[in-house]
Amino acid sequence: MAIEIKAPTFPESVADGTVATWHKQPGDAVKRDELLVDIETDKVVMEVLAEADGVMGDIAKAEGDTVLSGEVLGVLKDGEAASAPAAKKEEPKADAAPAAEQAGGEEPLLSPAARKLAEENGLAASDITGTGKGGRVTKEDVLNAIEAKKNAPAAPAAKPAAAAAPAAAVALGEGDRVEKRVPMTRLRARIAERLVDAQSSMAMLTTFNEVNMKPVMDLRKKYKDLFEKKHNGVRLGFMSFFVKAATEALKRYPAVNASIDGNDIVYHGYQDIGVAVSSDRGLVVPILRNTEHMGLADIEGTIADYGRKARDGKLTMEEMTGGTFTISNGGVFGSLVSTPIVNPPQAAILGMHKIQERPMAVDGQVVILPMMYLALSYDHRLIDGKEAVSFLVAIKDLLEDPARLLLDV
Repeated sequence: MAIEIKAPTFPESVADGTVATWHKQPGDAVKRDELLVDIETDKVVMEVLAEADGVMGDIAKAEGDTVLSGEVLGVLKDGEAASAPAAKKEEPKADAAPAAEQAGGEEPLLSPAARKLAEENGLAASDITGTGKGGRVTKEDVLNAIEAKKNAPAAPAAKPAAAAAPAAAVALGEGDRVEKRVPMTRLRARIAERLVDAQSSMAMLTTFNEVNMKPVMDLRKKYKDLFEKKHNGVRLGFMSFFVKAATEALKRYPAVNASIDGNDIVYHGYQDIGVAVSSDRGLVVPILRNTEHMGLADIEGTIADYGRKARDGKLTMEEMTGGTFTISNGGVFGSLVSTPIVNPPQAAILGMHKIQERPMAVDGQVVILPMMYLALSYDHRLIDGKEAVSFLVAIKDLLEDPARLLLDV
């Protein structure tokens, strides 16, 4: 009996996906709920798990192929895996047998994309060190092997034929400048598309202000240990203060929390704030839902959880869908000032920046204070300049006097 391995059902906002990585190859033993393949969309990486125990059969969609919702990716068969790999490896060993014997072991398993790239560059399986699960060779391993061959001073005398093919493929001499070409990920392509669309379809404008961070820093320094102990290890950071201040300001200026839908303006009676998080795959924006009902500990804990998920590629579609306003913190990377781009269909985005000590005039005296520039980019079709400036000033006032957050004044 064979079970079809199908792509997951994509949400309406996702048209298709790309096969990112096969974690099982034909002949491999498979356990129920074991990860078979990753499908990359323009928002998240979706995992396809095994429905039952069995043996991996034929793969219908190779790495890099485009797949539609529910499309068949491969087959999972009943049976034992013991004989399957041996049968598979007998056929292609005619050419690779000498190299495999020299390496003192069997030919490592290559993913379809890795095998194709290796053949195009004249690499034998024994020339490549596999870093994947169980020693499997990934596409990245083949690229690394090509680089190693390219930079090698001379080929060993025992393998003249093996060295000739790569040399012809990448005829670079000593001192040549090396370039590496990799396909753009779907997430990166989607980010680029949305940013260009936002700039071409909005009347985008940015207004700036600065905030004295000393009151928040003093409050954090005084209570951070007690806060962490009280809330089971959740650390008190600056982002929760900005989220609470932005939430209060959004209540006062509902146009900043609105969005444009065709010829209609949609005013949202809730505050769902997206927090931009950097990951290896690109910038992602998970959403804090109903921040008007969240405390500082809830905000900090949720942001920390989103950060871990972003690093591991575990963010779900639901966690990144929606949002009425966005906060981006370029200050963690050292940015002093920037003009963030609005994330449509939202109408505005707040940019935080690096805290920098600067001399400031306070009551006729020069005082050194930890200052941060704030930037608010907004859609001028919906938000007037007066409203945008007043919104940013409200955030500034709330942060410079955090008691206002508690007193609602």
